[in-house]
Amino acid sequence: MKLTLLDCTIVAAYFLFNLAIGFYYKARAGANMNEFFIGGRNIPWWLAGTSMVATTFAADTPLAVTGMVARNGIAGNWLWWNFVASGMLTVFLYARLWRRSGVMTDVEFAELRYSGRPAAFLRGFRALYLGIPINCIILGWVNLAMVKILVLILGVAKFQALIIVLALIALTSFISTLAGLWGVLVTDLFQFVIKMTMVIVLAVAAVSAVGGIDQMKLKLADIDRARGLASGTAGSVLSFTPDLNSAWMPMITFLVYISLNWWATWYPGAEPGGGGFVAQRMFCAKDEKNSLLATLWFNIAHYAIRPWPWILVGLASIILYPNLADAETGYVLVMIDYLPPSLRGLMVAAFAAAFMSTIGTQLNWGASYLVNDVYRRFLRPQEADTHYVAVSQWATVLLTVISAVVTFYMDSITGAWKLLIVTGAGTGTVLILRWFWWRINAWSEVAAMAAAFVVSVTLQIQFGLSSDDPIGFAKIMLITVGITTAVWLAVTFATAPEPMPKLLAFYRRVRPGGFWGPVAAQAPEVPPSRDTAWNLVDWLCGCVMIYGALFGVGKIILKEAALGSLFLAIAVAAGAFIYWDLSRRGWSSVMD
Repeated sequence: MKLTLLDCTIVAAYFLFNLAIGFYYKARAGANMNEFFIGGRNIPWWLAGTSMVATTFAADTPLAVTGMVARNGIAGNWLWWNFVASGMLTVFLYARLWRRSGVMTDVEFAELRYSGRPAAFLRGFRALYLGIPINCIILGWVNLAMVKILVLILGVAKFQALIIVLALIALTSFISTLAGLWGVLVTDLFQFVIKMTMVIVLAVAAVSAVGGIDQMKLKLADIDRARGLASGTAGSVLSFTPDLNSAWMPMITFLVYISLNWWATWYPGAEPGGGGFVAQRMFCAKDEKNSLLATLWFNIAHYAIRPWPWILVGLASIILYPNLADAETGYVLVMIDYLPPSLRGLMVAAFAAAFMSTIGTQLNWGASYLVNDVYRRFLRPQEADTHYVAVSQWATVLLTVISAVVTFYMDSITGAWKLLIVTGAGTGTVLILRWFWWRINAWSEVAAMAAAFVVSVTLQIQFGLSSDDPIGFAKIMLITVGITTAVWLAVTFATAPEPMPKLLAFYRRVRPGGFWGPVAAQAPEVPPSRDTAWNLVDWLCGCVMIYGALFGVGKIILKEAALGSLFLAIAVAAGAFIYWDLSRRGWSSVMD
């Protein structure tokens, strides 16, 4: 794709604006660690929530969705749509608790909730594990996707594309070290506007290229018939639900996804009970109300608003490029072949924005683990804030360098990435219940982590089950979750509970609901939480609202207005109930 002088000028202006934001927030970020990592806990909900959305909109995300649609139709998106329930759980059960905790990172929670060496081990191990290998694999994955995009867009060799990506990483790292979280959040907002605008424009261009929605549906029906499927039925490209007799999503696998995967599996950005950069955005919110609304807006935008422009391009790519060896490249090819030339510079800037928003968050988040939970906690606990800010900047640079090295070897790490995801299976129950059950202790988490790793690795290496095989994935999940849950429960009852002073301090600070009877009896001054049942009702309504809006928008786009309107009406009714309940409890005033 040839870029004109105007295109290059637009891209350059985009980078200069990002730099200007970085310099604008430089003084604020350098004040102390609170400002650098959590924005002084003074971030409004709309900015924190939009930043979450921007972070999960990486350069590879549209390509991944295009690949899912090309291979398995619209229903292919259930591979990530199943996490709606996890996101809504974070909104209504955990967002306020995380904000009350007052911690700087989610791994710091270990020493807030538990005591002694097991708690210190949990904090240090998870900080190093998540901050370096997991974080840098995520960074390397995103880097590699951007390399592939640049190879297609600019027509350069892979090595040249990698040099450009490294330059983008260096620029993003510079802004992140310069401006801290405020700079990351504001650039995320700017980048999100560019990204969403251009993916919508590209979706319009893609649909026009195949002759409009009606022609798209007719041509996809022909493809269905060629594949031996009936248009509009389960298994067709346009079906919103998977064919449960298909090879890619048999019934057992689909049931695992919708009933087990979303709460039992640890996955970056969708941790059971919240965690990672999502938790960081909850910590930085102005108050509990802003924390709740930030995560609510994130889930609405992430699942109900953002997917359809990607899906439409994916559907068009099936028609325009039916024999692609790599289905994910269809997204970039549609851009190269059908986007109006006058918009190419903006589209390149949109890809750069998608890349930089994810990279900026991952660098800031990973550095917060290394500095707050390793360096300050275990190595240099008595230094001034200015010292820690300087170390944070160097930690950001270190992660940048490591992620660049990982990118070179990404092909060999892909298998390790899948292995790491599966080894988190089964830990979700303890991560969810540690807030609501006083009896859980540090050994419970240690046992869950160890059991999940040992069982999942044994199933894959010793018994030959593969996470790439849908039925193998389902078996790994069911067996790992079952054994891991039994192990951590047995360890919990076989070991002593946390000391009562530690439990009382946590209870008074966080005021959790659930099963805290023996602790609550010794803290009569803390009003007992009586809203757990209502929070669960809001959670259920939140899931109905998201899926109703997602399916309603999709049906209307595909010109099935009656069914689409019904879905949207259900979504509005569920949203109205949530608003009524939040208003009744005084939680909606922040929206005024």
